[in-house]
Amino acid sequence: MAARNIEQEQPSRDGITLHKVLHALSDPVRLEIVLKLAGAGEIACGCFGLAMPKSSLSHHFKVLRRSGVLATRREGKEWVNSLRREDLDALFPGVLDSIIAAERAGRASEVGRK
Repeated sequence: MAARNIEQEQPSRDGITLHKVLHALSDPVRLEIVLKLAGAGEIACGCFGLAMPKSSLSHHFKVLRRSGVLATRREGKEWVNSLRREDLDALFPGVLDSIIAAERAGRASEVGRK
């Protein structure tokens, strides 16, 4: 995908809405991407370790970009992703951290029951 198209898919801070953010985070695959980014900072598209077709991953990255949850930039031959934490925290204080903490707690609880 051309860099210009990627840039156009990323809304300005004013274009980010809570509805779009929550929709993007409602999918388990997209939530997994966000959890990985929350722990790592930046990750190249091909390094998430998710077993699914490239076209499916591209769709999930696109939804996350268009919602304003993540930013994607070109670095050499790779596309690198990061959370738009500063924008999300300014618009919706504590929402992203609460969702991440709740998901991690839920996973820890599931592991404890097994």
